[in-house]
Amino acid sequence: MKDLFKGCLTIPNFLSLTRIILTPVIAYLFISDMKIAAVIILAVSALSDTFDGQIARKFNQVSALGKILDPVADKIQQITIAVILLIEFHTATDPFMKAFGYVFIVFLAKEAIMLIGGLVMLLFGIRPGAAEIYGKVATLCFYIGMVVILLFGPEVGAFSQYFILPNFITGAIIVICAVMTLVAFASYMPETFRQFKERFSKENKA
Repeated sequence: MKDLFKGCLTIPNFLSLTRIILTPVIAYLFISDMKIAAVIILAVSALSDTFDGQIARKFNQVSALGKILDPVADKIQQITIAVILLIEFHTATDPFMKAFGYVFIVFLAKEAIMLIGGLVMLLFGIRPGAAEIYGKVATLCFYIGMVVILLFGPEVGAFSQYFILPNFITGAIIVICAVMTLVAFASYMPETFRQFKERFSKENKA
């Protein structure tokens, strides 16, 4: 634990912590029908997620805590957005929207498994690895896709009175994000199994 907090006072960690704090604010604004403000904060938060890794590498501010805090911030925010859209899609009048609302369960299931799996790894003294390239691409895809839907999605978009995404485009965005999420999830499995196997083999030898 001492090593975990070594060199933790960095700008990237501050940005990750800020994303966590802003998540309930985004949810409150969206539920309060202040969708434009919610989308703006979400977009800024997504940009900070893009830049914090670059800042960490460029200014040598990579830390053990940051490798955990950054993905945790992503997961908390993505779970919140997925829950909001799941509710919004299921309360929509369009049957298409109701049907595609179930796809958000894929995001929720993946993030829940990742969070629980990460906690289990920490309990066994295994430090979860940093995000793979597939995870980074999936996160970027999720943020872009959800921001577009929150702006122009049928019945949910903040600017849907001016322009509404056709149903097939809305569905395509959701499916692409879901597929990328599943690919990212699968990419973590080999390294996770390797770490558990290595951990238990050491215990058996001891």
